[in-house]
Amino acid sequence: MNLQFRGVDRPTDVLSFSVDCNFRESVGERPFLGDVVIATGVASRQARAGGYTFIAELRRLALHGLLHLIGYDHTQDSGQMERLERHLWRKGGMSKGFS
Repeated sequence: MNLQFRGVDRPTDVLSFSVDCNFRESVGERPFLGDVVIATGVASRQARAGGYTFIAELRRLALHGLLHLIGYDHTQDSGQMERLERHLWRKGGMSKGFS
């Protein structure tokens, strides 16, 4: 999927696909932002390498993907997205094990 959608020929841990802003479908009263796809094999390897649980890594990647869906881009933002992620990890009790 990384090659197909981003032109990058290597595995990635998470991809976010935002919905076209003209697309007005909603789920209940909440707007549909898009999809987050997590590569569970990559997530599992990252969790083992980082010394934390697979579930913790899934949560971390889901948060990362969600931030992309709402407009953050760590490749262009001078660290703003990373700072917000760390803040949200702490608020959610997820900071243990993540640097």
